[in-house]
Amino acid sequence: MIVSNIIEGNFVERPNRFTVVFKTNEGLNNGQMLEKAHLRDPGRLKELLLPDVALLLRPALNPDHRKTKYDVVAVKKDDFWVLINSGFHSDIAQDLIESGRIGEFSNYSVERREYTYGKSRIDFLLSDDNNGRMLVEVKGCTLVEDRLARFPDAPTTRGKKHVEELTRAVGEGLKSAVLFLVLSEDACRFTPNRVTDPEFSQALEIAHERGVSVVPYSFKNIYTGDKLEIKPFKRIKLEL
Repeated sequence: MIVSNIIEGNFVERPNRFTVVFKTNEGLNNGQMLEKAHLRDPGRLKELLLPDVALLLRPALNPDHRKTKYDVVAVKKDDFWVLINSGFHSDIAQDLIESGRIGEFSNYSVERREYTYGKSRIDFLLSDDNNGRMLVEVKGCTLVEDRLARFPDAPTTRGKKHVEELTRAVGEGLKSAVLFLVLSEDACRFTPNRVTDPEFSQALEIAHERGVSVVPYSFKNIYTGDKLEIKPFKRIKLEL
């Protein structure tokens, strides 16, 4: 997946959950140095949004109907980029599911996105002529420390509810999976974040025990001038 029309900036502050103030490169917007951008990531991101850290952003597609002119796309960590925009998750996931890279999804195709099951809206309903249907919920993971990816970085009652719905689906004879998009290339292992959200972590462990597939997959984000290419990197080890 390629995200075009990228500009660079530097993080200044995060006044609220969905807004970032950033410093533009010299000369952008007739010399105006500070701008606001929409941050489409519910996580805390404290280990990533450090003072003056480099950001990748793109101009909003509908600036006349918004308070912010830009969207945050990625943040620099060491010498690589971490995607911090959940608006791309579904497209990234669909490309990965249909790529044939993941055994659990082999021969499946996307029948429907945003599929209502029980009291939840699940990201994907997959279908295969031989193996029937599968529900897939997608979660984006950005917290990686010492090569260990952990999800979530903030409590998520919604995430717990989704996992419980998938567990129920398996009990009713429907295959299901949680696909964790680890949006950073430095992870080798994945585990639920038991300290931050023990309830979600327990729900995920129970789901796995009862037959829900848990698939963590990492990505490289390659920045070249005005484009960011989001490339599947590798499946990483699951530790439950």
